[in-house]
Amino acid sequence: MTVLVASDLDRTLIYSANALALAGPDAEAPRLLCVEVYESRPLSYLTETAARLLAELGDAAVFVPTTTRTREQYRRISLPGPAPAYAICANGGHLLVDGETDHDWHASVTARLAAECAPLSEVRAHLERTADPVWTRKHRVAEDLFAYLVVERELLPEEWVKELAVWAENRGWTVSLQGRKIYAVPKPLTKSAAMREVARRTGADLTLAAGDSLLDADLLLAADRSWRPGHGELADADWTAPGVTALPERGVVAGEEILREFLKAANPPG
Repeated sequence: MTVLVASDLDRTLIYSANALALAGPDAEAPRLLCVEVYESRPLSYLTETAARLLAELGDAAVFVPTTTRTREQYRRISLPGPAPAYAICANGGHLLVDGETDHDWHASVTARLAAECAPLSEVRAHLERTADPVWTRKHRVAEDLFAYLVVERELLPEEWVKELAVWAENRGWTVSLQGRKIYAVPKPLTKSAAMREVARRTGADLTLAAGDSLLDADLLLAADRSWRPGHGELADADWTAPGVTALPERGVVAGEEILREFLKAANPPG
């Protein structure tokens, strides 16, 4: 049986220092492994136990990192285990095959965006016009596919985010607030579509997924079985669905538990 595991990365399997959510005395904290360094600074971690589990998973299933990160941002990560044959970047806008971009897939995605939602230029202009410089630190465009802001979360007005979500909804876009970033992403740009394509190519009999944010919901719904941690947008909304398991664990230990669940599903007893 071929098992495909499509998992979000940030705040699902790997965690920044601010997202670790470690509790209890330092002496009892799990040992961590750094998996991302940028500009000579360590950025992302998983537990050493999670690293071992991920290496085991790479031997038991087709593991597909599935992220909203750009290709450049994804390539900064060094995950334990075999190098993934497939990776999904830019929220499904790019499919990497043995590390190389599948240009036919990208062309099909951009054609769908042009036909089904408002253009990126309109969304960028709206963000630049309405985002207050008092709490906006950066305006960014990812892979010419979607936009995001880096904000001071404690200064960000909740009402502005709600208004942006309504405005975007009417134009075929989705808004997601993750940590210090606000994403505006076209609705046709989905992780689930890319996962289905990899499942088709690999002949997967069983698909498993995990994620923590609104942008992961379609991925979790598309998989045969899926998990979400006890933190993040989906947990905050108490979101669940048939086939989706809501785990109580939060922070980096949730990533460890998700990998245990993947392995149990990929290696059923008997």
